[in-house]
Amino acid sequence: MTVSLNPYINFRGEGRAALEFYHGIFGGELTVSTFGEAGMPVDPADANLIMHGMIVSPSGLTLMVSDTPSYMELTVGDNVSVSLSGPDEAELRGYWEGLLPGANVQAPLETAPWGDTFGMLVDSFGIGWLVNITAR
Repeated sequence: MTVSLNPYINFRGEGRAALEFYHGIFGGELTVSTFGEAGMPVDPADANLIMHGMIVSPSGLTLMVSDTPSYMELTVGDNVSVSLSGPDEAELRGYWEGLLPGANVQAPLETAPWGDTFGMLVDSFGIGWLVNITAR
């Protein structure tokens, strides 16, 4: 089972344009899901924003992008986090547990509306982490 570690960049309404720009550079497979498509509880004005976008290049590079909904803070410069994702629940939960001491948990590691197990935290060094355990 493979676990991926890759950058995850957050934007304020520019996620789609950024994805198109980066896709033009890196090529590969592009997937996009909006907050509205995922049934996330956001302001109606945020429904068409990118909840999750991903580019996987032909050489295996992975870049993830999302828009930050209007009710959440976003500071340019602090808008990049690290994503850990894959199907190996034991390994990913182990990483989550290892990151917890001194962390600020922004979303507990639990079942998300899209069916995976997902959590977000800022570690004791101020680095944002996203953990997504793929549903089986």
